[in-house]
Amino acid sequence: MEILKNKKIILGVCGGIAAYKSCFLVRELIKHGAEVRVIMTPAACEFVSPLTFSTLSRNEVIVNIFPEKKSNTATSTWHIDLALWADLFVIAPATVNTISKINYGIADNALTTLVSARRSPLLIAPAADEDMYNSFENQKNINDLKLKGVFFTEAEYGELASGLTGFGRMAEVDEILNHIKKILSGYHKDLLKRKILITSGPTYEPIDVVRFIGNRSSGKMGHALACAAFYRGANVTVITGPTQLKYPNGIKVIHVVTAEEMYKAVIQEFKRNEIFISAAAVSDFKPKIVSKSKIKKNSEKFFIELIQNKDILLEVSKFKKKNQKLIGFSVETENEIENSFEKMKKKKLHLIIVNNPLEKGAGFEVDTNKITILRKDGTVKSFPLKFKFDIANDILNEIKDL
Repeated sequence: MEILKNKKIILGVCGGIAAYKSCFLVRELIKHGAEVRVIMTPAACEFVSPLTFSTLSRNEVIVNIFPEKKSNTATSTWHIDLALWADLFVIAPATVNTISKINYGIADNALTTLVSARRSPLLIAPAADEDMYNSFENQKNINDLKLKGVFFTEAEYGELASGLTGFGRMAEVDEILNHIKKILSGYHKDLLKRKILITSGPTYEPIDVVRFIGNRSSGKMGHALACAAFYRGANVTVITGPTQLKYPNGIKVIHVVTAEEMYKAVIQEFKRNEIFISAAAVSDFKPKIVSKSKIKKNSEKFFIELIQNKDILLEVSKFKKKNQKLIGFSVETENEIENSFEKMKKKKLHLIIVNNPLEKGAGFEVDTNKITILRKDGTVKSFPLKFKFDIANDILNEIKDL
């Protein structure tokens, strides 16, 4: 725990029975040389007194945005001062309410105001009863915050305050300490300066000036991969088809529409990158002739002659260098493993990620995915259904040592 020595840590405490565990967390942080400032929500004071945290941290505890003594008119920008002071911001326990406020940028108490001003990494340890923790809204907020670069120590399975048993218990103090140590030691920068090119989203192939052939790809998987790689320190370039997704500043984004445009952009960018992840759902075919005006409904039947688009991964594999790694995706609805191994061999891939869109929660237009990763040495590794950002990190964990 030498990494904690002289580190400045803000601990936010929300209103839940798990607040008592935060007392032990403060004690451990202080024991290992950290300096701790505690910020409590008013509800947290119903479970543990501010005096307890003040005694343990040896610092004043902040509960309210404004001083209680109205006669005190001294100016104070404590939230800005603390935001500049901290090396790490930890919220443990974090309630469903506070997680939601952070995700939507609400700053209506001392804790959420400080979160809005922070300049340090944020680690959240959720705690709630199982139904609250697993609710769609809470899981969506957690996933959104992960996409924004917020770290989470996942809630654990066990006995809950309600008397029920399930997921929602705040992680134990040792687990939170380990996560704090990893963040402060730079564990989450394991892709530092590595150059990664990612394709994402669908491609649209025009039929006329109004209509096009497309697919149901939302681009969420490619977006999650790009964000996860960026947060882990990589230099990321994304070539994306038409989507509504926004990327963090620092990621180079190239917008394209057709498969041909994506192919040209990949050829241009590939030489500058060591890892290419082909996550886009590229149209296999395009109309042979594109009408320059809107096609009229002159008959009940209408025929479009299609021709094949270039297979981007196959083309890139023909001139890749030894130090360049190729990673592909395989969307299959039958014989997934066998068909994907054939694709891997044909395109000289190092990894291929397989998913079946017919499985519930996997594939296009959803926030989750269920994948199997195949390696060229024949290894097969399956992962359970997870949010796409978590799946992205699983994929990057497999890629980083290639």
